Amino acid sequence: MRIVLVGSTGIVGSAVAAELGKRHNIIGVGRTSGLFNVDIAEPNSIDQLFDKIGAFDALICTAGAVHYAPLNQFTNEQFEIGLRSKLMGQVNLVARGLKRIRDHGSFTLTSGLTNEDPIRQGSSSALVNGALDGFVRSAAIELGRGLRINLVSPTLVQESVHLYGDFFPGTAAVPASEVALGYVKSAEGSQTGRVYRMGWVRDA
Repeated sequence: MRIVLVGSTGIVGSAVAAELGKRHNIIGVGRTSGLFNVDIAEPNSIDQLFDKIGAFDALICTAGAVHYAPLNQFTNEQFEIGLRSKLMGQVNLVARGLKRIRDHGSFTLTSGLTNEDPIRQGSSSALVNGALDGFVRSAAIELGRGLRINLVSPTLVQESVHLYGDFFPGTAAVPASEVALGYVKSAEGSQTGRVYRMGWVRDA
């Protein structure tokens, strides 16, 4: 398959590229590095990316920014970081990618555990992750053409504990290589409308 991987140079993206690259043609996309670049917060940038890449069989996004801060200190501008980047950035990758993806292809997006396992300063993250959950479940019944869409919701990744560990006290971290298996299951499998929780289990 020809797989577009947005966020290919990040911690999780690199692990996904390493695993899927064994069997598929990975088109790596970064924000500023690599052959192909995109700012997913800007719809025009997404259009330009697809114009350059052309047709593909699968798209995976492991990119997207959110802001962490106490709720009583949040500004609209800070909330909009997550809304424009991680939420609408991924939504637009799907909406604008529909013209380029081949029949029976797949989209795989990324959320996280904060909408179901809340953390302090994580209100924006929880908002975005919950919205992505709803979007993927709904989009799955509308895509047509044999297209599929799934969501990977990873826990804290071992390689990023030094960056985000303080936000997730008591949360067990897993290696990025384990998280990458969720993207493999989505891209190479046959399921759609699923949320793959990697390294954590939802409370009963």
